[in-house]
Amino acid sequence: MKDITFEMLKEYRERCEDDRTVRTLSAAAAKTELGDLAFLPMNAAKLNGDFSIELKTEKVTAQQKSGRCWLFAAMNIMRRVIAVNCNLPDFELSGNYLAFYDKLEKANNILEMAIEYADRPLDDRMVEYILKGFWDGGYWDMAADLVRKYGVVPALVMPETYQSTHTDAFVRQLNRLLRKDAAELRKMIGEGRDPAERKSEMLAEIYKAECIVYGTPPETFHFEYRDRNGEYHSERGLTPQEFYERYAGISLDDYVTITNEPTHTKKLNMYYSFHYIGNMAGKDVHCLNLSMDELEELCIKQLEDGEPVWFGCDHGAYGDRKEGVWDPDSFDYDGLLGGIDLFMEKGERLEYLDSSATHAMILTGVNFDDYGRPDRWKIENSWGSEVGREGYYVCSEKYFREYVYEGIINRRYLSDEQLVMLESEPVVLMPWEE
Repeated sequence: MKDITFEMLKEYRERCEDDRTVRTLSAAAAKTELGDLAFLPMNAAKLNGDFSIELKTEKVTAQQKSGRCWLFAAMNIMRRVIAVNCNLPDFELSGNYLAFYDKLEKANNILEMAIEYADRPLDDRMVEYILKGFWDGGYWDMAADLVRKYGVVPALVMPETYQSTHTDAFVRQLNRLLRKDAAELRKMIGEGRDPAERKSEMLAEIYKAECIVYGTPPETFHFEYRDRNGEYHSERGLTPQEFYERYAGISLDDYVTITNEPTHTKKLNMYYSFHYIGNMAGKDVHCLNLSMDELEELCIKQLEDGEPVWFGCDHGAYGDRKEGVWDPDSFDYDGLLGGIDLFMEKGERLEYLDSSATHAMILTGVNFDDYGRPDRWKIENSWGSEVGREGYYVCSEKYFREYVYEGIINRRYLSDEQLVMLESEPVVLMPWEE
């Protein structure tokens, strides 16, 4: 193994001293964010304008300081259906309600895995995965599983709390408790004792803690509102499940996760099941991995039919939160850092952990150029109306193809060949192969 030598340092220093751009760029970087320095406003301005296809949308929502984007994106699709069915000018679902049960289900899943793998050593890869605990994030399949089981409620029925909108501290405490519980369960099993009753007590403790920080979720509630015409409506004693079926009624089984992740682990034109990464015990996350051309075509078909698209992307790549832009050509990090080359192929970025789907939003529009090709996409985010374009964003076609990794598509838009792939036995991948 070779160390850095002082001769090498001398050579590097002399190169920098002879390069006048280093001094200029260093002065600029001393007191300014790199993203602001790299931003090219005239390139970003090329993304301005209306869209060839643009869905009617509502006021944006705000997940605040939480990782619930995947839930908010799903709710933003459902709330639109409810608003239309009830003739409401605007409507919002409770992110707190679904997040409560998401945490409870994730905790149960970890305890179940701790029991299942109690005979494995602590340095076993699966045990290490279990002891990492859970996080705020998730996938479409996980949101759909929650809604199927627990339904939904309006935001006014179970409003946000400080802890539901600032989740890091409580999630850390839950993970501490779950590691303590896992240690106890492993010990019980090692001693030949049945852990079932103790595990139930552990879940009761977690439920109580959640009630303290999030509030107790309702079993029934009253739905009262005035529609656009000023007419008063009231339905009393609804369960969350009844509310969903009656006012949203989206058949969640009709939707499929289509990914474009061209890696060596995930081949294209294959159906995959990711074992153990769901929020519910025994529920896996599934996807059909297709080419980017196919994913893009399916997104356009769904938008053309007036239906938004839940999608996952790398929000940290070439984006400006304030300006509401995602576009590689609107940021010159390569030039700012002295002419380095940061580009990697899409599959390589995924394999070498340079990129991943870190944020979920919904597509609500697309624009076509003179040749009928998409050149920019309208995005409804869940970061509130104070950022972006009153909470809405735009991404370029270049960003879409390079940094969008998944979209949720209704089966009716899939080709016969793609539907056949869905009927095949999925290739099972473990969490670390995700």
